Amino acid sequence: MAIAADVIVPAPSHSASLDLNCSPEEVFALLCSVEKWPVWLSMLRSARRPHDDGELRVGSEVVIRSSLPGEEEQWYEVDALIPSYRLSLVGAFSMRRRWDFRIEQKSSSARLHVHISYPAYHGRVGKMLDHWQRGRRISSALDVSLVHFKGLVEYRRDAAVLADF
Repeated sequence: MAIAADVIVPAPSHSASLDLNCSPEEVFALLCSVEKWPVWLSMLRSARRPHDDGELRVGSEVVIRSSLPGEEEQWYEVDALIPSYRLSLVGAFSMRRRWDFRIEQKSSSARLHVHISYPAYHGRVGKMLDHWQRGRRISSALDVSLVHFKGLVEYRRDAAVLADF
């Protein structure tokens, strides 16, 4: 019985989505504010653009400090940007590290989809260990992060939060 040595194990990935009561333009504007990511992405310690060259565009670099597996400081490059629809980051030194944000427009609202994938080394065993050690924590942090994002993007300073009826 032959065992294939070149079995490709897909990278661990986590996805979440949430409906938002605002326009896709408002969602995209908050997504493009890289420095605000740690406010709503609970798994990040910091996010910055090393070269402030104006608006975020394809080829822009983003540096993230996170609790995801890998180096302490991770460099990403924007590889896809479609205004009010998609923002995608790929690891600068690893094509298997990816953050993908997609916005789906509904009639009067928007839906945000977030997909994170990153490498887990040592084949199937490494992938299982990663799922047990970090996977559940990352998935739950991603769900909580989207709730924080919803609060930030839907917040209206002039709206009465607790209005008397």
